[in-house]
Amino acid sequence: MFHPHPCLVAILTGFISGFILSVPVGPVNLAIVNEGARRGLIWALLIGYGAVLMEVIYCALAFTGAANFFDGKLIKAILELTTFVFILYLGIRFLTASKVATEGPVGLKLRSKLHPHSAFATGFILVLGNPGVFLFWIFLAATFRAHDWVEATKVGTASCVAGVAGGTSVWFSGLSYAVSRGHGKFTNKTLIMMERVSGICLLVLAFGEGVHIVMQIAEHKL
Repeated sequence: MFHPHPCLVAILTGFISGFILSVPVGPVNLAIVNEGARRGLIWALLIGYGAVLMEVIYCALAFTGAANFFDGKLIKAILELTTFVFILYLGIRFLTASKVATEGPVGLKLRSKLHPHSAFATGFILVLGNPGVFLFWIFLAATFRAHDWVEATKVGTASCVAGVAGGTSVWFSGLSYAVSRGHGKFTNKTLIMMERVSGICLLVLAFGEGVHIVMQIAEHKL
């Protein structure tokens, strides 16, 4: 039976999760869509790569810090259930979205204080000013550890973080290219459709997590 190397599993886990989490239309995607259409591909790419750097920092902090506190069996079980509910909630929210999400108050405050003058800094601050991203990575990091998808080692963590960098970079690069060639074709309707596709992906993940929880309960009963 084929058993993939733990590093490969960690990289794929990071890549898939990073890609899916980048799809929902928030401040970064909006900035890429607006600035990419106005200033071109390079400017849009730099916004995306600035966002990737901060996303990777949040992910690394979640793995090296908060995720290490979730070691007990009971805590892991509670965490898996909480993660299932959280992903299900986000999936339903994105699937039923009727308008595009805008920048939150924390991000607006940071932008007004720091006044980013470059595209890279803009992308970086847009993610820095969204604490929900860090919270989500804390949940995911602990869940990945609970499922043994990412080993509790420096190599395992680095592999997953590298995967996240790859997944987010692929999405933002693809979006930047599409916007720069689209000449204003990314309407509000298109953005909402992207949001709903992301919601479907999250609901699929929630379904998988729910099946896993049910199987664990069945095994313990038997």
